[in-house]
Amino acid sequence: LEVAIDPARMRGEIATFDIMLKKEVLVLAGRRITAKHVRDLEKANIKSITTPIEYIIGKVIAKTLVDESTGEVLVEANTEITPEVVEAMRGCLPHRCVLDGEIFVAHDGRLQFEVLQERIHPAASRVTMLSQQTPASYVAFDCLAMGDEDLTGQPYADVKAPIYLTRITHDADEAEQWFERFEGAGLDGVMAKPLAAAYEPNKRTMFKIKHQRTADVVLAGYRLHKTSTADAPLVGSLLLGLYDDDGGLQHIGVSASFTAKRRAELIDELKPLECPIEEHPWGQWFGGAIANPDRVPGTQSRWSAGKDLSFVALRPDVVLEVSYDHMEGRRFRHTAQFVRWRPDRDPESCGYAQLDEPLSYDLSDVFESGRNP
Repeated sequence: LEVAIDPARMRGEIATFDIMLKKEVLVLAGRRITAKHVRDLEKANIKSITTPIEYIIGKVIAKTLVDESTGEVLVEANTEITPEVVEAMRGCLPHRCVLDGEIFVAHDGRLQFEVLQERIHPAASRVTMLSQQTPASYVAFDCLAMGDEDLTGQPYADVKAPIYLTRITHDADEAEQWFERFEGAGLDGVMAKPLAAAYEPNKRTMFKIKHQRTADVVLAGYRLHKTSTADAPLVGSLLLGLYDDDGGLQHIGVSASFTAKRRAELIDELKPLECPIEEHPWGQWFGGAIANPDRVPGTQSRWSAGKDLSFVALRPDVVLEVSYDHMEGRRFRHTAQFVRWRPDRDPESCGYAQLDEPLSYDLSDVFESGRNP
């Protein structure tokens, strides 16, 4: 596998494989890369090195690439590379191309982001096991280059890539049908791209149209804002809950978009609701709980050890209405937006049954009619 490098940034690292220079070993595996090695690489104008495929498994990369010699894809920027994604890409793409896309895991015909998150694990053996039990896939949104041709400067209307991309349409009625139907497969909306525009990396030049719904939820607590001080406390986010069928209050997400003035006002308004954590429905998880199954706020996990996850517990006596776009399992996928207080609602009446359940739709049908110009 050919990987682009910046020799200067390699200085001081331990080589995990033999680094070659003109068919000779420059740095043996297990040896430190010195300033002399860096100078040799720079003098030879080395911009890339050959690595074993195992080297990239589990790493997070800078941009979506395909190996020039094998067609193996280095997936989307900031995405972890998994064994089955690399294997699936062998031989199914042109010899040299650059893609923008996303890794996903589908289960029972739906996107399962929470299942994909399980791959973020320190044990390589577990990551390998999960890659076999819940294999990941890759969907390409845009083709950015073919061979030596850079396509990013061309308007979307002119780009013709000989590869299979996700569905596109110029018909607004058809896009509206997708918007309604595909949510049942776990998609939270559709993307609209101006035909006269070109691809712009790291910029939000497209439009994401997402579903918007409301739900009545229970206020269970709040976290302080990162700029909060003892003299000027500010609410950072409201912690939201819903009651399950067994009467347990489950953490469903947060609401956090408030002005600085409103954050200060909420401190005083919510003070009468404060209660000891021992008297709170989530109190059972405190005292060193690790990775509780309901992801209750304030408890630690292998990733959050040492971080301040504390929150101010509130008696679950108040209901508020929030807007949200999509559910991921039993939680809001994104931050919910505050709409209004609901003093007319009984907190214990706020359960999961009120949430809209989109009609089921098989994810394979979403990708079945992709574009292959």
